[in-house]
Amino acid sequence: MQCKRSIYSHCIIFVMYYKIKTMANNILKGKKGIIFGALNSQSIAWKVAELAHAEGAEFVLTNAPIAMRMGEINELAEKTNSQIIPADATSNEDLENLITKSQEILGGKLDFVLHSIGMSPNVRKGKHYTDLNHDWYSKTLDVSATSFHKTLQICKAQDAISEWGSVVALTYIAAQRIFPDYGDMADAKSLLESIARSFGYHYGSAKKVRINTISQSPTVTTAGSGVKGFDEFINYSEQMSPLGNASAEACAEYCVAMFSDYTRYVTMQNLFHDGGFSATGVTQQVIEKFGNE
Repeated sequence: MQCKRSIYSHCIIFVMYYKIKTMANNILKGKKGIIFGALNSQSIAWKVAELAHAEGAEFVLTNAPIAMRMGEINELAEKTNSQIIPADATSNEDLENLITKSQEILGGKLDFVLHSIGMSPNVRKGKHYTDLNHDWYSKTLDVSATSFHKTLQICKAQDAISEWGSVVALTYIAAQRIFPDYGDMADAKSLLESIARSFGYHYGSAKKVRINTISQSPTVTTAGSGVKGFDEFINYSEQMSPLGNASAEACAEYCVAMFSDYTRYVTMQNLFHDGGFSATGVTQQVIEKFGNE
């Protein structure tokens, strides 16, 4: 009899544990937002959308019309019961329409915004940093960083984000350290992080809106894979990170945490989500690799 009770108790514990592990916590229940940049299932923005939906959020998906033709965003919209509003993030007119219509669709102000867009014609065309096409350079900055300022400026002008709302933009450590093949995207990410700090001060003071950047590990996405030497670098980064590279799924979890009320007083920060890479000088694995040569 005692044995049966013990087995039964263990079964109950297992069932409870399984439910806790598989059940969403609804930490975004009732929250509304806009997610920029979901191209396909590799995209961090795609992972964020899936998890935000599971956690109870409602949102509008957006991307540039050309990116939407290349991607699979309709599948994501159906999966998350979301509407899509195409928008060129460099166009004030498109952004104004996006932000206005999103509030109409969602029935109120926004609680979160994810900026996950970046593009460099120079990197795509293999232009060395010391020999850039400056028309393309301007395009890199406009798409990858200035679009963030435009979005925030329009949101503030429309009073579109609720108090304690959260805006997150994705960045990379090349904003602070040289990575030779990252090219002019490094400049764009530096600008992006500066915008988060500066606008974070003004928007926070005026409306208690918080703005942060998340500096993610190198991640296998369509955009990341276009960087020269990406495969070699992602392996190096893995060995240089005590916890290993953070996955796209883990980054989505961090983004959702930043959208939630649990991080209300975090703002104007560049938050490293990289398994410890940014704080590591060298690891034993790397030392041993050179020692064996």
